[in-house]
Amino acid sequence: MTDRPTRLVVDCSLPEGHPDKVQIIPLTDAEIAEREASAAKYAIERAEREAAEAQKQANKESAKAKLEALGLTEAEILALLG
Repeated sequence: MTDRPTRLVVDCSLPEGHPDKVQIIPLTDAEIAEREASAAKYAIERAEREAAEAQKQANKESAKAKLEALGLTEAEILALLG
């Protein structure tokens, strides 16, 4: 058996028990390349979203610290930041 990725094809027009109802087909080199490119793109987009969220949180903490330095209470800060 090979480690090549496969796809499952189900032909719903065929009756249950038909030998060609379900087929396991190996992916082509082009399909594998497309899948790997999609995974790489997703990883980059995920890292960008996580970095943006981390920056947003850092900005919020920085703003809170600055408000505390101005003498606002915790309740006042929470009222401003929500």
